[in-house]
Amino acid sequence: MSKCVFKLKSDWAPAGDQPQAILKLLKGLEKGMKKQTLLGVTGSGKTFTIANVIEKWGKPTLVIAHNKTLAAQLASEYKEFFPNHAVHYFVSYYDYYQPEAYMPGTDTFIEKDAQINAEIDRLRHASTQALLSRKDVIIVASVSCIYGLGSPEEYLKENMLIGVGDRITRTEFLKKLVSMHFTRTTADLISGQFRTLGNRIEIMPTGETNIYALEVGGGGFASKSGVREGRVGKGDSSSGDTILSITVIDPVSSKIIRIEDSATIFPAKHFLTEDNKKEKALKSIEAELKIQLKKFEKEGKILEAERLKRRTRYDLAMIREVGYCSGIENYSRHLSGKKEGEPAETLLSYFPHSAPRSDLGAGKPDFLTIIDESHVTLPQLNGMYAGDASRKNTLVEHGFRLPSAKDNRPLRYPEFEERIGPVIYTSATPGKIEKEYSEQIAEQIIRPTGLIDPELIIKPVRASDKSLALRSEERAGKGESLGRLHEYPGQVQDFIKEADKEIKAGRRVLATTLTKKMAEDLSEYLKSIGVKSEYLHSDIKTLDRIRILTRFRKGEFDCLVGVNLLREGLDLPEVSLIGILDADKEGFLRSETSLIQTIGRAARNVLGRVILYADNMTGSLERAISETNRRRAIQVSYNKKHGITPKTIVKAIRDITEDMESAHEKAVYENMKLDIAFLAKGKGDPKSIQKLIKQKEKEMNKVVKDLDFETAAILRDEIVALAKMI
Repeated sequence: MSKCVFKLKSDWAPAGDQPQAILKLLKGLEKGMKKQTLLGVTGSGKTFTIANVIEKWGKPTLVIAHNKTLAAQLASEYKEFFPNHAVHYFVSYYDYYQPEAYMPGTDTFIEKDAQINAEIDRLRHASTQALLSRKDVIIVASVSCIYGLGSPEEYLKENMLIGVGDRITRTEFLKKLVSMHFTRTTADLISGQFRTLGNRIEIMPTGETNIYALEVGGGGFASKSGVREGRVGKGDSSSGDTILSITVIDPVSSKIIRIEDSATIFPAKHFLTEDNKKEKALKSIEAELKIQLKKFEKEGKILEAERLKRRTRYDLAMIREVGYCSGIENYSRHLSGKKEGEPAETLLSYFPHSAPRSDLGAGKPDFLTIIDESHVTLPQLNGMYAGDASRKNTLVEHGFRLPSAKDNRPLRYPEFEERIGPVIYTSATPGKIEKEYSEQIAEQIIRPTGLIDPELIIKPVRASDKSLALRSEERAGKGESLGRLHEYPGQVQDFIKEADKEIKAGRRVLATTLTKKMAEDLSEYLKSIGVKSEYLHSDIKTLDRIRILTRFRKGEFDCLVGVNLLREGLDLPEVSLIGILDADKEGFLRSETSLIQTIGRAARNVLGRVILYADNMTGSLERAISETNRRRAIQVSYNKKHGITPKTIVKAIRDITEDMESAHEKAVYENMKLDIAFLAKGKGDPKSIQKLIKQKEKEMNKVVKDLDFETAAILRDEIVALAKMI
């Protein structure tokens, strides 16, 4: 067990079932157990338990979550536990992604279409750079971690270490930055760009939002190179200039943050190929093209052969001329020098490895893996390859891609398992894989706060369904029943009535529906009758989802309607009521696992209760109710034995998008706070805000005349934000 790598910061010690779970998991790791499961009920502090394990085990850790929202929340929590260590967020950088595909039935080809989020791309670079430069690293990732990323060896080889006193020449230094895929600009810097101002070179490294300003001097820039591979020459005797200082500056305020003696500049892209490898790759692509064309001609596929020849030769011409083509990732096998069928490098390749091992050249993985909400995440990891392969096979068969495109793929599940060390699955509802393959299961049923699982209430879907009311009465001894129902208005109206009681008491409510359209319609209906409501589903962008949840916790609206995102991992202690609409519609969204997970969202509030709207008692409902009542009985017994009075979880509300916002957004927010505090003395009354808006409009018009459009954009967004406050 390693020591002194991580230092956990917390105002409380492990309690409830946490101490025994931590001890059991650590003993398992010490015994060399490859797979363990932490079965912890919702609100029992599984993340805190794992944080304690990470601290005591002392090795870099990968935490995998099944969606971006949950990954962002986990990253925020781990940052709070480990504020002095490198905690990073690694998810797909696409806001929108449509992979290329072909549908033979209608002879329809769909071109690849994608929209990249620059801020998430920056966070991905921050993750890989931390892994290559530190030991105290925790990466919270989505399944994006099993997709191709580029070689860590090439990425590390191309980095540049600069220090005060190093000798450089302007031309070669700038050439080196360009070769590392940095772009030159004369405007304001963004991540992955640089600019020169006299004897000053300003760089904004990937993975950062601050500017590194290099002051150089000592006789003018020379034409001879002082830049060496990986490092500029320290005290080089050749002609050139000396780096006099390295200053880290805030790009908006120009405030000096710190002064460095040295800095490491990593490449601006993960996918890097040396020139000699590129030429070799082009010849290899040509050779594969000839083989595939012969195959098509032999099979009489003239159209497919012509299509493949035209598309591939166009791509080759683009790579030769500009070094890039649309869909270049489909040639990754050739560009990386991999063998046919060999998996690509992924984020897992960037984690440390120890002793070599025969089947993997990189050596034995020397890091801990946590698979959060494993009952959902494991099937995702298991299914990524098959879905990708099906699409690629169709493209290859019809001449849209070479067979090597199939090697640009996510890892197969066995390959994933080979590339990780010891793993801990965490879930309130472990699946068959965890139960079958775990060498031990640590249970965490008792919550540190003494909270018990929520009260369950069953109500009909349709109005005046007396038959279910009678069956529910028969279950009264198990704590899930209602009294006899009279003039029952139906599930929606009943939920509104129950929600109104909670909202008036200052609490929040959730409603889960079966479809996105139902969620949107219900949210709009609630708004029309005066209930502050929003909906949440997968069509909403990642960062917007997180902002909606933050606003919900702050009380900016009272009811959140969702489909499947209101399940695993969401930490919403303000929620005291959940309405599960159409709970008897057997299927994925109303399975035993889904129901238990959704019920758990109300387990962080001492007044938590869940209304299950159902006309029929399905098998999933029966099992979910039974398991919830089993846990509830254990918790009540424990509290009674130890004299514990349950308390609602109190958790600070933090906007977890703060670290993902652009410098522009942060500048708008900070400037707006300062101006309101100054003009309105912190009160922000309407008159003061209107006065401030007029002043901002004058400032905006002035900077536009000076052609300072960046400042004008900040002022414009300040005005919009201020107008919403009136």
